[in-house]
Amino acid sequence: MTVTSRDVAQLAGVSQPTVSRALRDDPRVSEATKERVRRAAERLGYVPSDAGRALSSGRTRRVGLLLTDLENQFYPHIIAPAFHQLESRGYQLMLHTEAADNDVVAERLISNGLDGVILATSTIDSVVPLRLRDRGLPFVYFNRTSAAVRADAAVVDPAQGMGEAAEVLFEHGHRRIAAILGPANTSTAINREIALREALAQHGISIPAPYVHRGPFDTATGQAGTERFLQMPEPPTAIVCGNDVVAFGALNAARSAGAEVPTDVSIIGFDDLPSASWPIIRLTTISYDLDAMVRRAADLLIERIEKPDRPVEESAFQSRLVMRDTLARIH
Repeated sequence: MTVTSRDVAQLAGVSQPTVSRALRDDPRVSEATKERVRRAAERLGYVPSDAGRALSSGRTRRVGLLLTDLENQFYPHIIAPAFHQLESRGYQLMLHTEAADNDVVAERLISNGLDGVILATSTIDSVVPLRLRDRGLPFVYFNRTSAAVRADAAVVDPAQGMGEAAEVLFEHGHRRIAAILGPANTSTAINREIALREALAQHGISIPAPYVHRGPFDTATGQAGTERFLQMPEPPTAIVCGNDVVAFGALNAARSAGAEVPTDVSIIGFDDLPSASWPIIRLTTISYDLDAMVRRAADLLIERIEKPDRPVEESAFQSRLVMRDTLARIH
């Protein structure tokens, strides 16, 4: 026979609505009553249904994580910390993977009964934030933002990391520096390029147009850019990459061309993915606390869901250079 909240209420000696409130940890219920209800529920083996909770509270306690940049190796690293942070606060993570970022995606998110969404792959021209805002579905930006709608965000501030990279490059004698940058319609690519150029300008170094390559944040972009740079009459002595995935492609291209890293060309990444520290790679890169940034995005979204009128907040995580084996002095 199915155990209901009415059975729990009878055993605990409280009303049925009190059972629902106690199991939701409602502050209006005393701790003694909550404990009595929990003991009764445990004794009877009662498990509240998600549907019942949604009907009583108006919330499903389900949060979406939207990924549209499906080939990017960066994003699998955010799923576990997002899941654990949301679970610790009583929410479920629902992963939504789409090949596009448009009206259709927004309608799917809205129709799935979510309490809110973490937007992890937004472009600056995305319509999704606009549609979610217009339909009243809370969301938070993670890593990338869009200028179309101001909203809570957890992002990286690249200034310190790029500043440290420029300082080391200058001190190590590098003057011909190239950059392999991400897509021009992403805030991450724009902000990292601005931070890099400003940091190098402090040392009187600029990056001429021929030493710039742009493309998706993938290994193919790093491969293509490095191949082109190494064929130049005066190839760069160092390449700064938009992220670690691009840098992995750059390392592959250098190896294929017979160029030694860092003797012939130094390579710097961004993100400090776990594989960047592997002994076979040992990539010099710009690091920040990725796990903390993911957890902060989850917390910001929950706070927005539970307090819709709170001020918009952006949490910017500081970056720093991590020296490994792919950057060296010019001899």
